[in-house]
Amino acid sequence: MNKPKDCILEREDYIICENGKNKITVRDLQMEVLTIMDEIHRVCVKNKIDYALIAGSALGIVNYKGFIPWDDDIDVCVKREDWQAFINALKKDLSDDFYFQCFETDKKFNTIAGPSMKIRKKNTYIEETNFLLKNRCKSGDGIFVDVIIYDHMSENKIVDEIYRTLIKVTVPFIVLLDNLHINPVPFKMFTNWLSNRYSKKNIKSKLAGQTISYPWLKIKHEPVFLKDDVYPFKLYDFEGRKFYSFNNIEKVLKEWYGPNCLKKWDGKKWVETLPLKNRKPKHTVVLNLNGSEKISEK
Repeated sequence: MNKPKDCILEREDYIICENGKNKITVRDLQMEVLTIMDEIHRVCVKNKIDYALIAGSALGIVNYKGFIPWDDDIDVCVKREDWQAFINALKKDLSDDFYFQCFETDKKFNTIAGPSMKIRKKNTYIEETNFLLKNRCKSGDGIFVDVIIYDHMSENKIVDEIYRTLIKVTVPFIVLLDNLHINPVPFKMFTNWLSNRYSKKNIKSKLAGQTISYPWLKIKHEPVFLKDDVYPFKLYDFEGRKFYSFNNIEKVLKEWYGPNCLKKWDGKKWVETLPLKNRKPKHTVVLNLNGSEKISEK
């Protein structure tokens, strides 16, 4: 029987890749990624480090009390002032089943193309949708949770744009050198230094948001938020466990994704507002959940 055009597909219907008769669904990936998130939560609670689910993961909290059915990753933030403590905690307490990659521990890591850190699971493999920069870290390409620094953001739009422009200028050089297999360490160090300086200069600001060392966010008109809406982080239900996210989560999400991002009640049931054509996994090209080798394609 055909499903209605406006229905939400079952999680098992979102197939990422196939290898003969074997299919790997978004739900299969979600359950594996969830083990990484459980470990992040454990390490952060043990070491008293604040973290929060952000972006689509936060939207999943409100709309589904877990993953959005077609979402193939988890996004987490850690405050700038906790960043080094977070790295130290991972070095000390992260289980042997996982590993992490960031510029502070591996100069081949590219922050300009994505998050500030990836926490990965051993004995798995994933190839992301990424046209500009590849993962150059030799430690592996396991499935991951993205972690990004949350900074103090400037209330002065001109000052904000000046800092962002300085980082944007470095992007072509980083991409060019990286694709020539030359590690552009000086440019990476500059973007990290500048974003850190920017955050410190705005420590008394009322605004918070993702680090400016990831410059595409401003291009996509991603907003910054009032700190009172972001902090303190609160516990929410997520896939049968409790994870942290924004203080005023619904307000932050509406500012981020628009006023219609939350599911609506049509008088009989809750209805997803995102068009059906947009409900699909978007980060994964190749996936192997039972080994660290590339074996199947989307």
